Amino acid sequence: MNELLRNDEIPTTEDFANPERAREVLAAAIDESKLQLGQAVPTPEKTTEASAGPLFPDDELHNFRARWDQVQTSFVDEPRQAVEQADTLVANVVKRIAEQFSTERVQLEKQWDRGDDVSTEDLRQTLRRYRSFFDRLLAF
Repeated sequence: MNELLRNDEIPTTEDFANPERAREVLAAAIDESKLQLGQAVPTPEKTTEASAGPLFPDDELHNFRARWDQVQTSFVDEPRQAVEQADTLVANVVKRIAEQFSTERVQLEKQWDRGDDVSTEDLRQTLRRYRSFFDRLLAF
């Protein structure tokens, strides 16, 4: 598992649990996010309360939940496969979260590199999203 995650590989939670592998996987996700910056990248929604907003757009959240329902339902007939699918799904969600935060950071760095001033309010909102996500992680 020392090779970098290729686009056709399915990440597992092991990829993120192993510190060296996690760096490789996240670096690959960051590189992929930078490549996609030429496309329209949705900016994160600003909320008055950072913890109130979902981490994903509604359609993506619905897709993840539907996939989870399929995994859970398949457990009766194929328990081992269901656990493998659950691991893959969790790894995909973790990867998407890393991509979202990476995209936010890249957007800020892009503004800094151009010499644009990033407002304190934009930085405050970004920090609040990090804090909210951090709190959510520790709450479980």
